[in-house]
Amino acid sequence: MNIILLQAESQGSAQLLFFGLIFVVMYFFMIRPQVKRQKKENKFRSELKKGDSIITIGGIHGKVIEVKDHSVIIENYGIKMKVEKSAISMNTVSEKLS
Repeated sequence: MNIILLQAESQGSAQLLFFGLIFVVMYFFMIRPQVKRQKKENKFRSELKKGDSIITIGGIHGKVIEVKDHSVIIENYGIKMKVEKSAISMNTVSEKLS
């Protein structure tokens, strides 16, 4: 009877160790890179300034003429558009330099 209980305890701890290992692998391969990417994008968007050339998620190219709290106003061929900062995918000037 004691042998059966010891085997059941060792199987339970092995399963717990297995699930812990799966969580650690998922953290390092899925969660951590996504968090780092989001921090980098938020830093980029907070550093936008007048005169930057940008591309939006929808593919619109423009030049920043005014920066507000949550949006920017861009200009392209004389047309001004208000765009949310979250819709800006890249700064074309910094992409050319790196």
